Amino acid sequence: MAKKQVKRKAAGQKKTTPKKTAKKTVQKTAKKTVKKASSAMVKKPTVKKADPAVVATGLQSGDLAPAFKVQSDSGEWVSLQDFKGKTVVLYFYPKDDTPGCTKESCDFRDSFTRLKKEGVVVLGASKDSVSSHQKFKTKYQLPFPLLSDEAGTLCESYGVWKEKSMYGRKYMGIERSTFLIDGSGRIAMVYPKVSVPGHVDQVLSDLEGLKGK
Repeated sequence: MAKKQVKRKAAGQKKTTPKKTAKKTVQKTAKKTVKKASSAMVKKPTVKKADPAVVATGLQSGDLAPAFKVQSDSGEWVSLQDFKGKTVVLYFYPKDDTPGCTKESCDFRDSFTRLKKEGVVVLGASKDSVSSHQKFKTKYQLPFPLLSDEAGTLCESYGVWKEKSMYGRKYMGIERSTFLIDGSGRIAMVYPKVSVPGHVDQVLSDLEGLKGK
């Protein structure tokens, strides 16, 4: 009886030939190869780091500089169009006659001769009134116009009107920023969150670099 059961059991089993085994191995290898090839073809997206200047102001090199028409310290109306064909340094500062703003303005004053020789126009801008600008300009003998943006339209168009914080108190104010605008009216350089020491020297250096291009 035992021999018959063994024979029946053996007869019920499927025979695996060497050819079938080889075929299955080839199929499995082919599937793995296709899977690897597909994975290699799918490239991971490159994540570019955001330009700090763009994040801070919304403007970047090559953008058309926002047009404006505001009063200067003299009471005259000044527009960007007035300086077509010239390089403009437009610097925004928080407030007249405060330590940081005075230092920055005087640094531009002290380098004004060099800037003027290069045909560069310097414009300071804040939300102070025309009369406040007149006093500030006279006190420190600033040789360039100061733009009065009491309505805030100029600051907003250049993206420098920001929420600020001091001693835990939040408030809206001008974030110190500078823009280099070329003769065609396009932005050449953006300087967000300006640190006053060395800023004017950096601007002069960049002007030289742009001139060499």
